[in-house]
Amino acid sequence: MSEINRKAGAIWTGDLNTGQGLISTESRTIYQLPYAYKTRFEEQPGSNPEELLAAAHAACFTMALTSTLKKKGITPVQLETTATCTLTSGDSGRAIDKMHLHIRGELLDIDKAGFEKLVLETNQVCPVSKLLGSGLEITLSTALIEKVS
Repeated sequence: MSEINRKAGAIWTGDLNTGQGLISTESRTIYQLPYAYKTRFEEQPGSNPEELLAAAHAACFTMALTSTLKKKGITPVQLETTATCTLTSGDSGRAIDKMHLHIRGELLDIDKAGFEKLVLETNQVCPVSKLLGSGLEITLSTALIEKVS
């Protein structure tokens, strides 16, 4: 079994409400991206862990769907996945408990039912879906632009 390790890190300075942090990835694609209490729990512009999880899930799912389609002999014209990560607050504190993926596909010679079936199959094999699916509700919706070859 081969392994690929990817790294990211965060630095935080100060207390929770007035402090601030920086997020970086090993590749430096994200480098010292600021985040803070207000960017996470309020509407101040900036990044937060939830949008980073959503971005990772959307990217991974789209690649996994492309692989699923290839195995069926289908090459997409275009795929677009939007992920919505939900952070809730309750009596026991905050929790990330939902992720909704909306997958829009522009494909040749496939109907909506066929596309939805392949999206469901993909959710079972997508590495990020598998990771998050053990403790997170993942819902899916689709939109298909049907093309005839």
